[in-house]
Amino acid sequence: MAPKADETLLRLARTRGHDARAERAVAAFSRLGEHGAGWVALGVAGALGTRDQDRRRAWLRGARAVIGAYALNQAVKFTLRRPRPRLRGLPPLTSTVSDLSFPSAHATTSFAGARAYQDLLPRGALYAVATMLGASRPYLGVHYPSDALAGALLGLVVGELAR
Repeated sequence: MAPKADETLLRLARTRGHDARAERAVAAFSRLGEHGAGWVALGVAGALGTRDQDRRRAWLRGARAVIGAYALNQAVKFTLRRPRPRLRGLPPLTSTVSDLSFPSAHATTSFAGARAYQDLLPRGALYAVATMLGASRPYLGVHYPSDALAGALLGLVVGELAR
């Protein structure tokens, strides 16, 4: 995505649909995606909740895919070192663990999880949650839209490879 278009879309995400309640709700929801922990927990819970060995292996394979996606995301992030967005007058609405932006780990782990678990849970729900977690990051001002898009694509590839 062209830098100007990326910044324009980020500015739209940061200025549309914002009030204090919405911002608090999106920030709270976004925390579910931190380090892919929610997706890993889903896989562990799924594995613990079934007696079927094939399903248990599928759940654990999905959890490993999310962990692998996070590790790969961090390798890319620390190699490319793209700084997080800074928009004058629009500070970020949540804290982050680093100042590095590309690709979004929330999007990477979410789409890896959605892809890896899609035969175990309803696809539509998985991808809806993944999309919302990815979109929460530009809304909160901590990622450019292209960070989220790249993360989603990376996650889909990792999730597919894990299947």
